[in-house]
Amino acid sequence: MIAVCGEALIDFMPSTIGGERAYMPRPGGSPCNVAVGLARLGVPAAFIGRLSTDYFGETLRAYLSDNDVDLRWLSRGGEPTTLAFVISRADGAHDFAFYGVNTADQNLALSDMPRAFPDDVSALHFGSYSLMLGESAHTCETLMRRARRRFISLDPNVRPALFPDRAAYRRRIEALLEFAALVKVSAEDLRWLYPNESPSDVAYRWLGAGPALVVLTLGADGAIGITPKRRIHSPAIPVSVADAVGAGDAFTAALLSHLYNGGYLSLAAVPTLTHHALTTTLAHANLHAAIACARHGASAGSETPLRVILDKPNPGQKTARE
Repeated sequence: MIAVCGEALIDFMPSTIGGERAYMPRPGGSPCNVAVGLARLGVPAAFIGRLSTDYFGETLRAYLSDNDVDLRWLSRGGEPTTLAFVISRADGAHDFAFYGVNTADQNLALSDMPRAFPDDVSALHFGSYSLMLGESAHTCETLMRRARRRFISLDPNVRPALFPDRAAYRRRIEALLEFAALVKVSAEDLRWLYPNESPSDVAYRWLGAGPALVVLTLGADGAIGITPKRRIHSPAIPVSVADAVGAGDAFTAALLSHLYNGGYLSLAAVPTLTHHALTTTLAHANLHAAIACARHGASAGSETPLRVILDKPNPGQKTARE
């Protein structure tokens, strides 16, 4: 089982109804998306987080449960659910406007967590702003320390709108690298964290801080997998982009699922990744990122027919993003 720790929230996705701009509420939050994506890909997955008892919190609980995500470590509370409005950018990417102070996802208490996870939890994944905000940040770090003998995956998934202190953000993520066997990070995140350095240089430096594998996603240019022994580039798959929200989470879920199914999701096995194994893993992750881009809303692990994304795009079409 892979346990995923972090936030679940409601994304309000832009739409047009009757000629008017509207926003449609959809379950979201990077860790929530990854947990659902893993379960949809057939990997036993659990969600570790705190949900509100409000309407949106119950919507999220039902969404996770309906997708067969294990909720044994789910905490509930009366704080409100975080709401995130998705703002489209001219370059095809998107920003988020977050609404929520002292929300449920920021109040995951260590006292609600087990002292140790059972043996069937082979790996834990941590990510996004839960690493930075509220009581949840302390809980995440403590769980990493407790589970450091297990395979730990980390995706910073930087959210400057919620935590704009660049220097503090850098210090926080750098302090967590020693616990991670795998780090997946986007070039966009690294450009914000380190505006005066190339993302590739930062990825190599992070590799030296502890992880056995760093995967750098490059948006339309695909992804790079870096280990102490090899560097492999996997091109993106051309696709008509309906919505890039959640594509990075789909990539992460597919990355973890492929490593899990290949027997590489352990501290002993990941350093033995062969050229072929890493190449196919990155290709699998790019495929699912492309599938997510071809659909509206976060849709990690979706079973969109492959012909939807493998057909060569028409002029003006875009490719899967981070």
